[in-house]
Amino acid sequence: MYWEPDSECMHREEIEQLQLERLQATLNRVYGRVPFYRKKFDEMGVGPEDVGSLADLARLPFTTKDDLRDNYPYGLFAVPMREVVRIHASSGTTGIPTVVGYTRNDIRTWSNLVARIITMGGATKDDVIQIAFGYGLFTGAFGLHYGAERVGASVIPASSGNTARQIKIMQDFKTTALVSTPSYALLIGETIREMGIPLSSLSLKWGLFGAEPWSDAMRQEIEDRLGIVATDNYGLSEVIGPGVSGECLERKGLHINEDHFIVEVVDPETLTPVPPGEVGELVLTALSKEAFPMIRYRTRDLTRLLSGECPCGRTGRRMSRVFGRSDDMLIIRGVNVFPSQVETVLFEIEGTEPHYQIVVDRKGAMDEATVLVEVSESIFFDQMRRQKEMIERIQKRLAQDLGVTFEVKLVGKKALERFEGKARRVVDNRKL
Repeated sequence: MYWEPDSECMHREEIEQLQLERLQATLNRVYGRVPFYRKKFDEMGVGPEDVGSLADLARLPFTTKDDLRDNYPYGLFAVPMREVVRIHASSGTTGIPTVVGYTRNDIRTWSNLVARIITMGGATKDDVIQIAFGYGLFTGAFGLHYGAERVGASVIPASSGNTARQIKIMQDFKTTALVSTPSYALLIGETIREMGIPLSSLSLKWGLFGAEPWSDAMRQEIEDRLGIVATDNYGLSEVIGPGVSGECLERKGLHINEDHFIVEVVDPETLTPVPPGEVGELVLTALSKEAFPMIRYRTRDLTRLLSGECPCGRTGRRMSRVFGRSDDMLIIRGVNVFPSQVETVLFEIEGTEPHYQIVVDRKGAMDEATVLVEVSESIFFDQMRRQKEMIERIQKRLAQDLGVTFEVKLVGKKALERFEGKARRVVDNRKL
């Protein structure tokens, strides 16, 4: 099932020709209208006329989040404010927020790209889609909202929070598709079970999840708890919001909307391309954004490009699910560790609950990492011997799979904080 079969199933040569044409048009626009890019290009001795092939993209400068903050709020806009019909921004919890703008045509493009993602994930005009992302300056809720309306589905803008109310809406309004972070979907599933609500009383079929990394084990847990088919989708506000890529029902990687984005995967340290199939930092160039075009934006998200064709028939390249962020990656005694790797191990151990937190401290010159793991009440209140056996089993698996020795602490059910938005998986006290 496709939303735009002509665009989603183009031949490789057609995709690359369209990318080059749109790239050249975008470069001319930013060079003429965005002083930041004109200065950057001039410093590197390159201009739009020097880009005659997609390979020439490597001659252009990268754009970083710091560049966006340094040009706060409107310094990177490529159109006058009278043409900007929407403004979104990051939360700014770690400093100056990043501000992005959309023209009326940008909103149409955005809605259409998200309509592709929703269709890939199984939802159609016959579905009732409940959006449990927080509305406001965050791009996720509005992006999925307008994409769902573009498909023709019935949209419930439930926003985030008030989990019991979310569940009542699902029951009363016959919700068939849930949009949220995977961690919040897990919380909804947990609450449904605690309330004793049978899944047969719900109409849920689909789950469209994004905004944070999650493992296949977590996907399985969500599907079991909600009785749905769960798919991943990816985007970021600096480039467009949701709509960059998404999983089809084959779930063999996320299809990238390559007619609107050029993707690169580079080594986050050297900034050189990684070999095909290897993990690196995702770099995106927006090809159709009018108000806020991004050239070689360093997302800090770590992924890899997948080879081969997808049985669904879409021809654009695919990326793996995001493993984590390069700036969130933990280095424990010289070993790189992502929270999603820890999550995968924990989900495979019987008796653990699907909630955990990693606490990192530095004692002297050594890093020490502790994993707080929620376990079932029968284990938490059981004899010390059984708890000790579980701790040793978790430690052994983590050491075998990740090459790192973790301290493990078992905690009771609901001891760890639940999050209605993005989950906080890591507490790194080395930075405090």
